[in-house]
Amino acid sequence: MANTIVKAAVKDELSDMNVSADFYDALDENVSELLEDAARRASDNDRKTVQPRDL
Repeated sequence: MANTIVKAAVKDELSDMNVSADFYDALDENVSELLEDAARRASDNDRKTVQPRDL
């Protein structure tokens, strides 16, 4: 699986929290699914541009 998220950005955003190593894999999987769903919605609407409403 390709890494979609940037670990340093996640650490910066959650700076007050500890982040377990397996959290990144779970987050990456969820983000990948979200992107696939958004791309499918755009395609179903005959668009090649993914827009916020596709989320």
